[in-house]
Amino acid sequence: MKIKNLRVYEKCLIVVDMVNGFVREGVLHDKKIANVIPRQIELIKQYNEEEQLVIFIKDTHDENAVEFKRFGNTKHCVEGTTEANLVDELLPYETLDNTFSIEKNSTSFMESPKFRMIVEQLTNVKTYDVVGCCTDICDFNGVMGLANYCDEWNMDVVINLHQDAVATYSEEDRSKYVDAAYLLMEQQGIKLVRKK
Repeated sequence: MKIKNLRVYEKCLIVVDMVNGFVREGVLHDKKIANVIPRQIELIKQYNEEEQLVIFIKDTHDENAVEFKRFGNTKHCVEGTTEANLVDELLPYETLDNTFSIEKNSTSFMESPKFRMIVEQLTNVKTYDVVGCCTDICDFNGVMGLANYCDEWNMDVVINLHQDAVATYSEEDRSKYVDAAYLLMEQQGIKLVRKK
């Protein structure tokens, strides 16, 4: 790992699944998701200036991932393909000293062993900011898992979901799922925020 002492961080920005397989190519991509990239870059730059932690989550599956069956055999973001890579706009930030890049094989970043190992060491983090896609699936499941983990271990944190930096595929058709995700997150104490 590049960063040896994770206890120095007080804030953590989690950038969820901004990979080609959701933005540029493949069965689950939607080019409109790219509309939130400029706001994400603003937040990434802010975190870099403040020398706080940024974690990029990348949906990455093997050829026979069980998850594909649950989503109608939609094979996506297979390891070793360009679908599993971060979008070009975010690549310059992936290798900076204050960043990690983590692959996940489920709809919740909290289930990634590497992510969980990092979170266990973030004992001084008081704020998590979450951006990315997809709002009603991976953002939602990851955020709820993170909130539950922090509750379990009595970690007093604020979790912000930036509504101007998240998106989902076919959002117009899936608006009821997105609205439900926002409602459930807000009910559980997640802060829904936007740039002022």
